[in-house]
Amino acid sequence: MNLSSPKNPENFQKISKQNSRQILVTYALPYANGPLHLGHMLGFIQTDIWVRFLRMNGHECYFICGGDTHGTPIMLKAKERHQDPADMVQEIMALQKSDLNSFGISLDNFYSTHSPENQKLSGDIYQTLQKKGDILAREIEQAFDDEAQMFLPDRFIKGTCPRCKASDQYGDSCEKCGATYDPKEVINPISQISGKAPSFKKSIHYFFQLGHYETFLKQWMADAHLQESLKNKLQEWFEAGLKDWDISRDSPYFGFEIPGAPGKYFYVWLDAPIGYLASFKNYCDQHPNINFDHYFKSDSPTELYHFIGKDIAYFHTLFWPAVLKSADYRLPTGVPVHGFVTINGEKMSKSRGTFITALDFLEKTNPETLRYYYAAKLNDSLEDIDLNLEDFTLRCNSDLVGKFVNIASRTAGFLNKLFDGQLSDQLINPGLFNTLAEASTEISEAYETRNTSKAMRIIMGLADQVNQFIEQQAPWSLAKDPEKKYLVQAVCTQALNNFYQLCVYLKPVLPELVKKAELFLNAGELRFVDAQKPLLAHKISVFTPLLTRIDPEQIKTLVNQNQ
Repeated sequence: MNLSSPKNPENFQKISKQNSRQILVTYALPYANGPLHLGHMLGFIQTDIWVRFLRMNGHECYFICGGDTHGTPIMLKAKERHQDPADMVQEIMALQKSDLNSFGISLDNFYSTHSPENQKLSGDIYQTLQKKGDILAREIEQAFDDEAQMFLPDRFIKGTCPRCKASDQYGDSCEKCGATYDPKEVINPISQISGKAPSFKKSIHYFFQLGHYETFLKQWMADAHLQESLKNKLQEWFEAGLKDWDISRDSPYFGFEIPGAPGKYFYVWLDAPIGYLASFKNYCDQHPNINFDHYFKSDSPTELYHFIGKDIAYFHTLFWPAVLKSADYRLPTGVPVHGFVTINGEKMSKSRGTFITALDFLEKTNPETLRYYYAAKLNDSLEDIDLNLEDFTLRCNSDLVGKFVNIASRTAGFLNKLFDGQLSDQLINPGLFNTLAEASTEISEAYETRNTSKAMRIIMGLADQVNQFIEQQAPWSLAKDPEKKYLVQAVCTQALNNFYQLCVYLKPVLPELVKKAELFLNAGELRFVDAQKPLLAHKISVFTPLLTRIDPEQIKTLVNQNQ
């Protein structure tokens, strides 16, 4: 076995030297009427992994979100709790923010849509749309609950879909076939407030004329970073015809009153996406070195990405770009869309114990295990992700503990005990180091294109090679032979250098675990380019366990407690 240095330690120059990008990333605002659950966490984790990868490559990347706080459901929930809606949403947002912090979601700002910034931006944008001739006022017939004495939001009506005849669908869209329609078209409608059939009353409403932007939207669709399956869905919506968008609601309503229209309020879907701008504006006001206009002026050189679930694609890929265009703001560079979460092959269900909140999950196991499992399943598609709890336990124990952490736990003790934590000044197998270093290009491409399942397959394949090397060299046997003691240091140096490389590659997915590894390796804060440079003639710290196995019984308890 010859000790030598790895070849081409700078073979990742194209990433380390590329120009830094300026990127603003948002994730869909969670509705502030209840705790976050494992379905919410899928999108937050996907977005956070992408953001962390970009930051590790030296890009200026801001991650913005907040609470979606307006609408009738919020108003009714607060009434049920005998609270002011503004107080209730602040309480719920505090809980949601705590969950996000616990799952390592690296948000720069988590703000509220019920804010002075959002009220001003919403009013200004509306008045600009009005001046452009894109707002139309007209009388409509609207569902009205005579018992509750209020107009009903579309989502408070359920009935049979007028297109595919699926039962128990919302008053504005069908979850089964994806159709959108007028509540008056719903077959056998029922109010979700009183349980009675609604009547229909006339009221003046304000509409954004989406059809004015059909040509523009088709061009934007061709130019923007959108998944092919999403483009196909957009094409279906164009073929069905773009309808005027009702952006107003009648009192009583928790939200912002429309300027010049007493008793009329902005529909939540008007001010919710503007909440992205408001959250960033709030952040910029706290950090004067960041220029809001630089990111949102119409000719901005920056990038803007809205990560969302597939159920809100219509709003983000038709309505929102058209509003931004009319209001003279910059357009989204891309709208990455993910599917839903199923658990054990089924929709999340309270009766089955699989409607699991983020907090419940945190009480039973390490949040980084969910980050890894989602990463191992996600790609850049709209397909649903199944969280199979048995597979989750087996995969995390096998990959994270049995393959990744195992490399350090099998070798660090020899260096700490026999060599005072000192690494050799050369590598015993530079070819293995180079194999891992050269994988950085393919791993980076997988991260950049949000194909994290591919990245995890590559990384765990590399971990297998490192574990095979350790098995072949058997430092535990070498340590018993005084004449081969120097080889123990060489073998363990090689293994820990490969572990160091794997830490770099897994850091976007496992930030807290890798933070512990950074302290153990005494290597500073890892960047992506660091996978090219070995740690030689370097002293490590004492190794302590980085992750424990998931107890299957704890997972069973989690399900049982939620039934």
